[in-house]
Amino acid sequence: MTIVFTGGGTGGHFYPIIAIAEAMQDLVREKHLIEPKRYFLAPDPFDKKALFENGIDFIAIPAGKIRRYHSIANITDMFLTATGFISALIVLFRLYPDVVISKGGYGSVPTVLAARILGIPIIIHESDAKPGRANLMASRFATKIAISFDSAAKYFPKKAQSKIARTGIPIRKALMRTEKEGARQYLGLETGIPTLLILGGSLGSMKINETVISALPDLVSFANVIHQTGPAHFAHIEAVAKVALSGNLHADRFHPFDFLNEISLQRAAGSADLIMSRAGAGTISEISLWKKPALIIPIPEAVSHDQRTNAYAYARTGAAVVLEEKNLTPHILVSEARRITSDVNLTKSMSSAASGFTDSDAARIIASQALTIILSHETS
Repeated sequence: MTIVFTGGGTGGHFYPIIAIAEAMQDLVREKHLIEPKRYFLAPDPFDKKALFENGIDFIAIPAGKIRRYHSIANITDMFLTATGFISALIVLFRLYPDVVISKGGYGSVPTVLAARILGIPIIIHESDAKPGRANLMASRFATKIAISFDSAAKYFPKKAQSKIARTGIPIRKALMRTEKEGARQYLGLETGIPTLLILGGSLGSMKINETVISALPDLVSFANVIHQTGPAHFAHIEAVAKVALSGNLHADRFHPFDFLNEISLQRAAGSADLIMSRAGAGTISEISLWKKPALIIPIPEAVSHDQRTNAYAYARTGAAVVLEEKNLTPHILVSEARRITSDVNLTKSMSSAASGFTDSDAARIIASQALTIILSHETS
């Protein structure tokens, strides 16, 4: 038994793959089956540790991006994708997996096209309320299509409608729960005040980071601030924050991290009274499972077509407030954070509204479907 995973180069594409792999391991143990061989084909491994821990071998497959603006790189990247297609064709012919599971994104295109040529069954998962171009292309020859938002179905071709099922977003097992016990001591948080958790996405967000730094003296006046800056921004943000909080009596309420691993994120989420985040579908789903009030700042439409749709779809439940990036100022950030965390009834209603938005069984549903395809090959 062999499975190939593929997807783009962000945490939103990568970590649902890890969640599906975890669910597959559980199913294999429950059914007393032989452990399948697993591979991840993409331009880069993203998180080598997560791949290793889940027994997934990485094989580099080049892929080019298609940008939403005019750039000579759009032309040169077409050749990169063509090179990746040839590489994927050779790799898949050698491995000949029973199924390919794609999370979409530019990194998945060469592998999905190669799987199509070789007649390998393809399962695609679309996290966003408005599907990406890679998955729309793949939907024409996918065996099964899993979606997270009901609204995503209308974007797929009519011929693909019978293959669509709403599963929700696969979430890693560790992040399906938070760890409140001992979390404040572990993170060094002050008791008796609210805690604001700021997540700028797996790569960080310069706009969010800059706004937080400008608002920092006011934020720490009433709250603990846990800030995931992104690895590329950490050193700069840490240095600027020291200057911004120089002489501030509450400077030790600010806790910056370049990246929050599973344990740290469990504890940070468990301690948080309010989460400020980008609108990646995976992050929104995690916040929903955690039942935490949220301030959602989607990436502008010109840069990402999906986040704004995700944000408002989630906000309609009453669990979140959307702040457009163009309107995000230090004053508005502080005002909204203070307004939500100071109103007990509001936080309770937002937490309650978050419940039920995400299906915690999504990873298991997709893994089960993949296993069904694999076993049909074994018995045919």
